[in-house]
Amino acid sequence: MTPKVLVVPVAYNEKIKLGNVIERFLKSQMPAQADYLIVDDGSDDGTTEMIASFKDKGVMSVKHHHRRGVGAAIRTGIEYALDKGYEIIVIMAGNDKDNPVEIPQLLEPILRENYDLVQGSRYLGKVGSGGQMPFYRKIATRLHPFVFTLFTGRRVTDTTNGFRAIRLSIFSDERFDLKQPWLDTYELEPYILWKVITLGYKFKEVFVTKIYPPKALGGYTKMIPFVSWWSILKPLFYLRLGIKK
Repeated sequence: MTPKVLVVPVAYNEKIKLGNVIERFLKSQMPAQADYLIVDDGSDDGTTEMIASFKDKGVMSVKHHHRRGVGAAIRTGIEYALDKGYEIIVIMAGNDKDNPVEIPQLLEPILRENYDLVQGSRYLGKVGSGGQMPFYRKIATRLHPFVFTLFTGRRVTDTTNGFRAIRLSIFSDERFDLKQPWLDTYELEPYILWKVITLGYKFKEVFVTKIYPPKALGGYTKMIPFVSWWSILKPLFYLRLGIKK
């Protein structure tokens, strides 16, 4: 029996780009058992109404009453998936940077080889696969995996890539504590990756592309320089030093 899969883009004020994300998913050749849930992190720009226009095409959504952060949105997606009996969750961006055609590449190692987390990597054996990335992002997306690899002893090439598939049964392990308030923004994703690797779960990276839409469509990212960068780096130091669990 094929496991139930839930694909979860998370979005905040992505009316233009998210519409394209949905259209591309609906046109992709996905297995029939994959459902689609958008977590709307308190959008107020018409994103919510745009998502509702796809309801008759099977697109589901949940919305936070106010913006809580990408980590909180991912947590909501995970909790929904666990509550509804899904076995695998695929997390992807709601800003059109990830290609839904590549979702099966993330799923196959879980389905065929019993991996627990499959991380998408734009840097895995390919050249020029990171898209038209701003220079400062190139530096940040290389620095984080360097520190992560140094602290964990496990080489990972793209720790900041939000395109990944996770076997949901790992969250029955009480050593994962996703409800900690400090994980509400950009901390949750590196936290989960750190726990998977340091707790000995089966982990693998696979190649994926990364697309950076034109700046005219809403910019490259909603990350705030230095503040958001520390949010991503912080879990590595907190966990390595035992400050957080």
